[in-house]
Amino acid sequence: MTDERLGDTLWTAIDALPRGSGIIFRHYATPPRARRALFERVRRCARRKRLMLVVAGLPVGRGPMLRHGRSRTALTAPVHSRVEAIAAGRAGAALLFVSPVYPTRSHPGASALGPARFGLMIRGLKLPVIALGGMDERRWRALNRLGVHGWAGIDAWA
Repeated sequence: MTDERLGDTLWTAIDALPRGSGIIFRHYATPPRARRALFERVRRCARRKRLMLVVAGLPVGRGPMLRHGRSRTALTAPVHSRVEAIAAGRAGAALLFVSPVYPTRSHPGASALGPARFGLMIRGLKLPVIALGGMDERRWRALNRLGVHGWAGIDAWA
């Protein structure tokens, strides 16, 4: 997940991603022209490393692009409850980002699910789930037994 807080560590984070990983390009607060330019630079890095690249929010640039959000055209969807997860699947999402599993600076004051509620929320879902919110490698290993497909973060890379 990209975000303005990463600053120049964005490039270090992208370099650290293993093959088969992906990037959700956010940068919501960046002005449109600068956001497009930054997206194109991230796109080149993703291509070079063979990473999946998905854009959140408003489209950046021209041509087809994979989308993250709550629309029927979105490949991935953010969800915070089982109801949202089921709705995202029905809308055609292929991958769910469930958050916040743990407290996170991205959503200060938001109630975290915790491992037990997170596990109950994703039980029996037919879509792959990515854990988000306060995640790092240690917490990912603890959740891995729940059948989680992967994890994502912002501060984990900063």
